[in-house]
Amino acid sequence: MYDLIIVGAGPAGLSAAVYGRRAGLDLIVIEQTPMGGGQVVDTYEVDNYPGMPGINGFDLAQKFRSHADGLGVVFKGGRVAAVRDEGDVKVVETADGTVYEARTLILAGGAEHAKLGVPGEDVYRGQGVSYCATCDGAFFKKRDVAVVGGGDVAVEDAVYLARFCRKVYLIHRRDSLRAAKSLQEKLFSCENVEVVWNSTLQKISGTGLVEGICIRSSDGDTERELAVEGVFIAVGMRPNTEIYRAVAACDESGYLIAGEDCATSVSGIFAAGDIRTKALRQIVTAVSDGACAVASVEKYLISQTQ
Repeated sequence: MYDLIIVGAGPAGLSAAVYGRRAGLDLIVIEQTPMGGGQVVDTYEVDNYPGMPGINGFDLAQKFRSHADGLGVVFKGGRVAAVRDEGDVKVVETADGTVYEARTLILAGGAEHAKLGVPGEDVYRGQGVSYCATCDGAFFKKRDVAVVGGGDVAVEDAVYLARFCRKVYLIHRRDSLRAAKSLQEKLFSCENVEVVWNSTLQKISGTGLVEGICIRSSDGDTERELAVEGVFIAVGMRPNTEIYRAVAACDESGYLIAGEDCATSVSGIFAAGDIRTKALRQIVTAVSDGACAVASVEKYLISQTQ
């Protein structure tokens, strides 16, 4: 019986592990990949994590993991297949049938950016293809870029990129945007933004780095080549919460409902990082969640002994 089981070894989970060990908690971290690190591992360069400008995403993840290893954090490999709330006991079962029990859980399995599935998308990820304009936009100053999507995030990304990029193409498959009217007004006031209506991205190409894209009209009649060096895909996120939805409350998008204290609808179960409802999903906010979640775990454990 552990004090705490942390599911996921991304920035939120590793931060929770560090804070948990420093708090003297008997804990383990369950992670399905050999090293962990979450989405940051696939980030070519991280330039907005305080104190580490320009660090490679893989290297940053390694630093997080090394910190946890140095504190003696125990990692268990395996894909979590089920989580059960049995009152004072929380049960985690992995795909191979291994069962772990703890008094508290921190769910930090993260979320995944929805992909288009077009040729070149995976090849150039981190080499011009990005899913986060606020993370990577600064690398494309005075360059031509494309944003794919029509919702709030896509329009916000286009407006943000227009501040320092030479040209921004917003590619949308319909003839109207889903974004809030206030955002659309900001978008249409940007002189260096061109909205490409009724079009879908077909291919991303380049030599080592992104050099261009092919788009096709929604009716399939015409194709167009655009010379861009960056492609920002903003077609949604998919939280890794499928196995938790029968245990804790989620919002309509599937995110675990949890505030800044990271407490879910289930006493003793907490959510940290991209997996929970929040306004901003960045490495620094995930790390913050890990610390906040452990603080909530400590309060919960104390309350159970009184």
